[in-house]
This record gives sequence, C-alpha cells and structure tokens, in this order.
Amino acid sequence: MKATVYYGARDVRLETVPDPTIKEPGDAIVRVVRAAICGSDLWFYRGITQWEPGDRTGHEFIGIVDAVGSDVRTVKPGDYVIAPFVSSDGTCEYCHAALQTSCVRMTNWGDDANGGQAEAVRVPHADGTLVKMPGMERDPAKLASALAICDVMGTGHHGVVTAGAKAGGTVVVIGDGAVGLCGVLSAARVIGAERVIAVGHNPKRLELARGFGATDTIDSHDPNTAQTLLELTRGGASSVVEAVGNQESMELALEVARPGGIVSFVGVPHNVTNLPLRPLFAKNVALRGALAPTRAYIETLMRHVMDGTIDPSPVFDLALPLDRVAEGYAAMDERRAIKVILDTGVR
Repeated sequence: MKATVYYGARDVRLETVPDPTIKEPGDAIVRVVRAAICGSDLWFYRGITQWEPGDRTGHEFIGIVDAVGSDVRTVKPGDYVIAPFVSSDGTCEYCHAALQTSCVRMTNWGDDANGGQAEAVRVPHADGTLVKMPGMERDPAKLASALAICDVMGTGHHGVVTAGAKAGGTVVVIGDGAVGLCGVLSAARVIGAERVIAVGHNPKRLELARGFGATDTIDSHDPNTAQTLLELTRGGASSVVEAVGNQESMELALEVARPGGIVSFVGVPHNVTNLPLRPLFAKNVALRGALAPTRAYIETLMRHVMDGTIDPSPVFDLALPLDRVAEGYAAMDERRAIKVILDTGVR
C-alpha cells in the first residue's frame, strides 16, 4: 500500500510500504477513504518537534473496515467508520469517564508504523475506537464532515463544552485555524450561544467564522484587541476558548476572561513558555480543556451533521489526492490552506 513517511523538516513522501495485518484479536484493518492534514502536523513538518526519519504521519481518517480480529464485535467488514485521533480500549476507568485520550491502553496513529495518511491502517482496540457512520458515506460533503469529527470538530466542541458555554451566553474563540472555526460552529449551532466572538487575523478565515455563526470577528493583530473584547463583552467573557497554543493567545485568553469565568485551552501548547497565574488567581478564572477526547463526542456530532445542524466540511478548503500529500503540507505550512482533505481513491 501507499503511506506518507516523514524524513525531515519539510520532507514528507508517499511511499510503498507493507500492508497492515491483524496482530491482536481486538484489531481491525480499515481501508482509508479520506484522510486529512492537521495543523498540529506542522510542528514536526517545520522541525519544531523532533520526529525520526521513517515515522508514519497522519491521525485523521475515515474508511471502510476490511478485516477484523476474532474478538471484535461492534464493527464488521464493509462498515464505514470514523476513527478518533487516538485509539482507546473503551473499557478502562478513563474511557468510562469519557476521557478516552487518557486511556491506559491508548495508542497514537503513527505508532508501530501505522499512520493515517495512508491507504490502510491497523486499528487497535477496534471496539473501543471505531464508530460506524451509517448514511454519511452517501454524500461527499458528509464524508468531509465525518473526517472533521475525527479531530478538529470534536476538539473545537470540547473547547466550547469545557469552557462552560451555555445557550444564550457569550463565547470568545481565539484562533482562526480549523479548531477555532469548529469551536465557533459548535458554540453557535450546537450550544446556541447568543454571542460568539471569533478572534483571528486571516480575513478569509474570519469570513468563514461568520458563516459558521460568529456574531463578531476581531483582528488579533490589532494592538487594541484585548480592550475591544473587554468592551464588547462588558468586562470579559465567561467562556473563552484558546485554540492556538502560543504565549500571546494564552495571555489574551486570560486577559479577556470574566471574573469567575473559564478559559479552555485546546490549541496544542508548543510555544507557551510562561503560564501567567496571577490573572487566574486574581479573577477566580478556571483553566480547563486540553487534549480532547473526541471519541466521547462522535455520536452526538454525527447526529448534528445528519440533521443539518452543523456542516464543518468548509474547513477543508483544499482537496488533493493522496499522492499529492506533500503539496498539501506545503500549502498549510504557507497558510494557503486552512485544512487539506486527502482522497485515497478507495471506494
């Protein structure tokens, strides 16, 4: 089969590798129909985080079950399935507490040469990991929405939920990447917040945020951003989602949180070097969020996609065949694309 392999900074290649096989009774083999490139993939692509040459890439995919191990009960060959961005066994205390990203048997895609930007993937703990998606496979837009649920839609929703967002309330979402945009969509369409303020600096992305339900958009490069937000919210927002992961965005989130409010950070914090605790302490602000257990949200978000409440597919603004995956990485690295969807050609 073909799979994407990392070789160094800005060097990923599609290569022929051995087909995956069943190794454990709980495994499934999934033929990948669509995969994606994530903003977090850019950290290793740019050489900021260190990977080993030969590592497999990709943690977002949907596909068709091709084979299952002897212990698998919930999916069968021919089922269309969504895979969250990590595997989980579904049986440990953390899975039962809807914290599947803390599963004691959790594995990352790419472990054991098993990345998702490929034509097929071996899925450990298939019963705890995979979710059937009946009906979504018939509509290309819904395929893209299902792929978004793997990670960015689930992560954006996690940010909004853990920020304590409420119907009729106000939510500030900092970041105009795919996760931030999906946070806007969740706040506006799923939670029913009355005011959703999107903060970013890309006009095209802020326009998409408005289409997703943002009532206000703010330029994060404006030196008066914090003051503008404080004025708009009359002293700060009770629910703030930080979806970037750098020092400036974290500081802004804490500054514009209302006393007694919640800041949820779901941007991978690669560049946060100093967490300013004094504002948290002085304003009784809670810091929540972090690594999203997207498996906990898949069924709910699928229902919202199927009934038309949400359509996260527009976050994919560049579609490429799998054999052009390197072009997709370059486009996201150069901010020419929000998020890339990869078509493997599998049907």
